[in-house]
Amino acid sequence: MSRVSYLNTKFCCHQHGRHLRFPHLFLSSLPTQFQGQMDRFLVKKPCPLGQAGEEQEPGHTFQGEEEERRKKRPRREAAGKDIGLVGNCHWRKIQAENLDCDYTVLFGREEADELLQALEKEVQYFEGDLSRVQVFGKWHKIPRKQATYGDPGLTYTFSGLTLSPKPWIPVLEHIRDRVAGVTGHTFNFVLINRYKDGCDHIGEHRDDESELAPRSPIASVSFGACRDFFFRHRDSRGKKSSRHVEVVKIQLAHGSLLMMNYPTNIHWYHSLPIRKRILAPRVNLTFRNILLSKK
Repeated sequence: MSRVSYLNTKFCCHQHGRHLRFPHLFLSSLPTQFQGQMDRFLVKKPCPLGQAGEEQEPGHTFQGEEEERRKKRPRREAAGKDIGLVGNCHWRKIQAENLDCDYTVLFGREEADELLQALEKEVQYFEGDLSRVQVFGKWHKIPRKQATYGDPGLTYTFSGLTLSPKPWIPVLEHIRDRVAGVTGHTFNFVLINRYKDGCDHIGEHRDDESELAPRSPIASVSFGACRDFFFRHRDSRGKKSSRHVEVVKIQLAHGSLLMMNYPTNIHWYHSLPIRKRILAPRVNLTFRNILLSKK
């Protein structure tokens, strides 16, 4: 059995015998050229860490694969604990000081490929002024593409931008409802980030905006290239940090779901660093529960 098949068998919700909602987008119906591109998204080996020209930091590393558990490396186990089957998915608990996350591979390879193709065709990303963010009073072009979708009447403000979401589209509703089904949490808004390759990235930040419902989790669903994802404690940032707390590193696989639970976003910043050797795109959806704007 291949590494991909084994990972999907152990971690994902089984899709056998179930009709998908986007049958016209099956990978088998795609052009040969695109099928070759899709193969690059799959985690056939552990995602590379410590590549040449890319700075690595000491810290806990979590890889969402069975092999990492079998190796029984204490430092890695501290950041990821097998909590077994919940909601027909095989979950891993990722914990550190005031960090509480849950990880699973939610979509099998075929459905994840199908959903990624649907997202690539149907999501409409921001352009013009909405493709820039304000950092320390200066406006910068976002090193990725972004879009928001959600319920009517909502607004979301981050990095100097106030956004009103577009109406839900079927592919997003499908992913949202699957997440809700396995977690028991409902979401009314999604922020989508598309990274064209490993040069697109996002810097350290916290999802702690005032519009978020108090204590609500954020569900992060990833499609495409496997990328490193870092958590850094707020007390351990910068050269003059007040104390040392180890960085927690996670690798987010194609079709995976990471639940960032309270109080993670109060105490920890997260980022997706540059990885120049990655040539394939990645699409990430962060589902949130936003409070209705008061008028």
